Amino acid sequence: MKVTGEIMGISENGLGVLKYEDREFYVPFAYPGDVVSVKKAKRRFGRKIATDFGLIEESPLRQRPRCVHFGRCGGCLWQGLKYKEQLLLKAGAFERITGISAEIKGSPRIWSFRNVSNFIATTSGIGLKEYGNPLGVVGLTECPVFSKKTPKYLDALKGFLSETSLKPWDLRRKTGEVHYLQVKEGKFTGDVMVNLIAHVKPSGGVLEVFKGYFSFADSLYWSVKENERDDPRGDAQLVAGEPYIRERVEDVTYLIRPNSFFQTNSYALHILLKAVEGFTEGEKVLDLYAGVGTFGIYLAKRGFEVEGVEVNPFAVEVANKNAELNGAGARFMVGKAEETPIGEYDTVIVDPPRKGLNEAGELLVKSGVENVVYVSCNPRAFKLDYENHLKKTYRVEDTVLIDMFPHTPHVEAAVKLKKKW
Repeated sequence: MKVTGEIMGISENGLGVLKYEDREFYVPFAYPGDVVSVKKAKRRFGRKIATDFGLIEESPLRQRPRCVHFGRCGGCLWQGLKYKEQLLLKAGAFERITGISAEIKGSPRIWSFRNVSNFIATTSGIGLKEYGNPLGVVGLTECPVFSKKTPKYLDALKGFLSETSLKPWDLRRKTGEVHYLQVKEGKFTGDVMVNLIAHVKPSGGVLEVFKGYFSFADSLYWSVKENERDDPRGDAQLVAGEPYIRERVEDVTYLIRPNSFFQTNSYALHILLKAVEGFTEGEKVLDLYAGVGTFGIYLAKRGFEVEGVEVNPFAVEVANKNAELNGAGARFMVGKAEETPIGEYDTVIVDPPRKGLNEAGELLVKSGVENVVYVSCNPRAFKLDYENHLKKTYRVEDTVLIDMFPHTPHVEAAVKLKKKW
């Protein structure tokens, strides 16, 4: 098989779309205006994904990628695309999916903007997953999207593994001892948290070696992982330094710890916070899916009376500490969003996981609250929540898109929903 043609569009998940006769091929790392040749493709989720392809003629939308691993690493599909074009494509994709035309605000920084990265340690390499290959790993030497210090973090991990003889994870056999290295940075504070995710508890000698190689970390954790799932999660235990690192966004200081969610782009976060503030009405605010209090504390510092609900008790603990640290009049409680009684609030803010609101959508409809601010990185989930639940009671009044994820097809949306009368 050999199919040659021009990429005429971009799919929802950021792949170039090549139409040939009555067939469509989806080509990674390809952009509108590229002329490509596809030699092999595999069917996945009902689509033909190109696995062997070549670039014949470059699109004028292209730019030179900064990372030497671009084209293999699964972290950045769009690094070869000019940033202005990335923004246009994201706004266009959001409108196609949701029917909403919205302004998009770019990230103030598009390099070294990520404040967290999860490096996988495997028998076939240490770095990030290879695009399209669940058993493939790209052995990184750099990551300009995460941090200039990436080589330092990776060298420390390699030295630690070599000296202790701990075995990295085997993705095929699902055996090994060290699985992930998670690094979090406070971009505005310089704080660094290192969290090793391993399938064994450390001995005293191993811990001393660990502390030695990562002595630069302000907060050092060892997480014991008791399952074979390929994710960077475990029971986190502090082994050295502070239990939290700090990030400061405008006038708010946030405490961050392992296993609690915080927006990954510190530099663009203030744009999202201002959008949410601009959509918030009244005085009393309920922050559902509150996490560590990212929205709630920012709003409380601006005079709103805030209560928050979050299912993760560790995140709630941090959120209340964040409120105390910032002198903010916000209170956070452990609970499920879909089981939360919504009382006399003027605005409810929801920032659900990627799957969306589900049952909590119907709860909002029945609550009678006049204003809802829906924050989402998944336009498909927002559309389903709106069409299946929220549309009964609410209309879309305004929307702002914020690019929290440069060089990827993802975009964050803040949508203001107003009760119909």
